[in-house]
Amino acid sequence: MSGAETEVAGQAAEKAQEGYNAGEQILHHILDSNRIEIPATGVVIHLPRIEIAGYDFSITRNIVMMWIAAAVLLGIAALAARRAKDPVPKGLRGFFEMLILFVRDEIARKNIPQHADRYVGYLLSTFFFILSCNLLGLVPGFGTPTSGISVTAGLAIMAFSMVQVSGMRVYGVVGHFRNLLPHGLPAWLIPIMLPVEILGMFTKPFALCVRLFANMTAGHVVILSLISLIFIMKTVFMAAVSVPFALFIYLLELLVAVLQAYIFTMLTSLFIGMAVHPSH
Repeated sequence: MSGAETEVAGQAAEKAQEGYNAGEQILHHILDSNRIEIPATGVVIHLPRIEIAGYDFSITRNIVMMWIAAAVLLGIAALAARRAKDPVPKGLRGFFEMLILFVRDEIARKNIPQHADRYVGYLLSTFFFILSCNLLGLVPGFGTPTSGISVTAGLAIMAFSMVQVSGMRVYGVVGHFRNLLPHGLPAWLIPIMLPVEILGMFTKPFALCVRLFANMTAGHVVILSLISLIFIMKTVFMAAVSVPFALFIYLLELLVAVLQAYIFTMLTSLFIGMAVHPSH
């Protein structure tokens, strides 16, 4: 289980005698904070608070976890690139090449009919970064950056910007927004359809943001809830039910981590394809 799940079990045991608040413990571990707690050591690392011109630029746990995820990803990619000249890819390079070709051929080229390779770099960065952040949360002592709404909102804003820029690059600013409405639409329908299409333009990145956030948060909440049942019921026999179910959800989260990275990347490429090649 991840660090949050491991730590909640230890803290719950300490507080069992004085009353265990499951809701407080769950919120403590899924919300972002300005400190990092090292499981089983009692060590707490307080992160610096930074405020500039009244705006909070403090370094939080999610930011640190994103730095770690990016560093790990770059390190693995550097190791894989050491065998770039081998005639037959194998090992780590073969695994990376398989994922890269999958994103290029099955996501980018199938959803973006024209100039798909132009967007492969962005889509690969999105896929691998989200995947590394998702998997990092399953490592004991670490957190899941993508379980923070601010992180997924940032990723969604980047996707929204890429969609708009890609459409403007092909059709120009006026032509891109003109493509929001079907060609040949009767004039009396324009006041009705225009607000709907503009709203749809913003709901797409909103859906990306909420879907990733909700899926990555839900698994941790379920695992923490199952573990908390042991201390709520105040019987060790509850562990015979809670622990196997928590382990099953943990294994399921491995699948969800990969699936959510794929879905976010696939939908982003689909929205880019709709912008550069409207269906009307």
